[in-house]
Amino acid sequence: MVAVIYAFNLAIAITGTLILIYLIYYKIKAATKSEERWKELVENLALDIDTATQNILLELPFPLVILKEDDTVLWYNSDFRNILGDRRNLLNKSLKQVFEDLDIEKFYQREDKFITYYYEGNHYRVYTNSVKNINSEKIRMLYWIDYTEYEELMDRYLLERPVIAFIQVDNYDEVLKSSKDSYKPLITAIIDRKINAWAKDMNAYVNKYDPDQYLMMFEYEYLSVMEEKRFNILDIMRETQSGNKIPITLSIGVGISDQKLSFPQLQELSKSALDIALARGGDQAVLRKDGKLSYFGGKTQAVEKRTKVKARIKAHGIKELMENSENVLVMGHENPDIDSLGAALGIFRCARFLGKEASIVLDKSNPSIDVLYKELMENGYETALSSSESARKAANEDTVLVIVDVHKRNLVQDPDLIDKVGKIIVIDHHIRAAEFIEESVLTYLEPYASSTCELVSEIIEYIDDGVELTEIEATALLAGIYMDTKNFAIKTGVRTFEAASFLRKNGADTLKAKKLLKDDREVLIAKSQALKEAQFIKGNIAIAIVNDQSDKANLITAQTADELMNIQGVEASFVIALGDNTAIISGRSYGGLNVQRILETLGGGGHMTVAGAQLTDTDIETAREMLKNAIDEYLKEGEDK
Repeated sequence: MVAVIYAFNLAIAITGTLILIYLIYYKIKAATKSEERWKELVENLALDIDTATQNILLELPFPLVILKEDDTVLWYNSDFRNILGDRRNLLNKSLKQVFEDLDIEKFYQREDKFITYYYEGNHYRVYTNSVKNINSEKIRMLYWIDYTEYEELMDRYLLERPVIAFIQVDNYDEVLKSSKDSYKPLITAIIDRKINAWAKDMNAYVNKYDPDQYLMMFEYEYLSVMEEKRFNILDIMRETQSGNKIPITLSIGVGISDQKLSFPQLQELSKSALDIALARGGDQAVLRKDGKLSYFGGKTQAVEKRTKVKARIKAHGIKELMENSENVLVMGHENPDIDSLGAALGIFRCARFLGKEASIVLDKSNPSIDVLYKELMENGYETALSSSESARKAANEDTVLVIVDVHKRNLVQDPDLIDKVGKIIVIDHHIRAAEFIEESVLTYLEPYASSTCELVSEIIEYIDDGVELTEIEATALLAGIYMDTKNFAIKTGVRTFEAASFLRKNGADTLKAKKLLKDDREVLIAKSQALKEAQFIKGNIAIAIVNDQSDKANLITAQTADELMNIQGVEASFVIALGDNTAIISGRSYGGLNVQRILETLGGGGHMTVAGAQLTDTDIETAREMLKNAIDEYLKEGEDK
């Protein structure tokens, strides 16, 4: 504008120029002064912040320690000094001089940037933060938050969690029936008194809701006491003698979870644990925790139930399921034996009697059943046997699959077949293991039975009076009983003889049944060699090695274990063989040692007197050491009790 005025009036233009120069000078001076005042303000603010930071660090309500980049202590506040104690001086020293097990590197591996640390009775959460100082050096600040009170409250909460246990007297009726009338009230009173006394020691509430059943509630902290004493109420009750002729045994089921469960859920969990204890033969406690099972006790044989009511009920259920099916498939375990194939033949005959298409799943023969298999082929049973592939094609939602002599999914002839059928029935006499086939709609699991053939014989008897067994079927069932009872010498009850009598009436040939169990020359030689080289541990436990690696290894192992029990002084025998890169172990006893409990720790199972295990990718020497360790643990457990 001044420049334009120069064209019209020189005096006004000069005056305007002077004013413009003054305004420019004033603006520059004002801007300079403002910048100086802002710098002074910022500097004063920084000084205030440094002072505040120092005061905060000094007055922090929790311990703080500052470390150099090499983890030596640069500074710590008074609260951290209280952790160290007045006698401690860590300046310019490594923090690990006091906290030896404190792994600082863990801080840089965790997303939440804190670790938990226990020191001299206190629990700390240690947080970290990395910053750079004025010299651009990296320093680490560790904040120690004391959460001891929270941890103690959590521990108290966990220890006071409610636990439900179900207790059942296994043989209540049998004990009373075997006792004189004058002793019966005394026996009942003693059972009540001992269970209540044990509950009182555990600070538990116990309620008797049936003559032979009890419900107990207690706090979680007492569960560890029960485990430590290995549920000694089992031994206390078994040793009770008050006019009873047979030992009193209990089954206990306890279910717990790390997750918060309602009382109905706890009840269901504990009830299922009791069912497992009963299915395993009783006289034991089963602890079920988040799907994992622990077993305690199991020192006596399962008591034979003389009443056949259960057999009649199961037979009726099996008949109904078969009648409402399109076809029936029968399957045993892999490498079936006479008990497995004999039981399968019995179920096959029941299905055919009910007018159903039926077949037995069997891929190939093996040395244990070669003689029976040959007899079946000679008697026209080719169409009764089906391969796994053919069985899978025939299976549908209307198919009933009957699994005999096994209840573990991974041990059946064809595990894939289980998922292709609509209904599953399990019939077995082995002690229930953790890997049970849960999909079954009907389970007949009786550890007291001598064999699956005994159970199937009773089922045939009650399904219908019109079921007619062929001679080879009846003989195979009888041979299965012969094999598992060692010719009626072991694990034989009244019902075993009744089943044998029923089969004899239905045409079983006793001489042919014996022939089905005959050995060939190679098996006898291998057994003799293993018996000759058997070793003894603990004075009365025999361990033998079978060097035969043929397909007869399973048969030789089992029979050698039987033969070792004929040696005077032997209380238990174990035989190991190698087949297909798998160590096979067979165990036998007369009941003094529970071979099932020993081999169960190696992934096996069976009965107290007859059990087996298979260790994949294991050589003979490794299997021997694992077996010895399992025996030592079992014997040590007995000594601790």
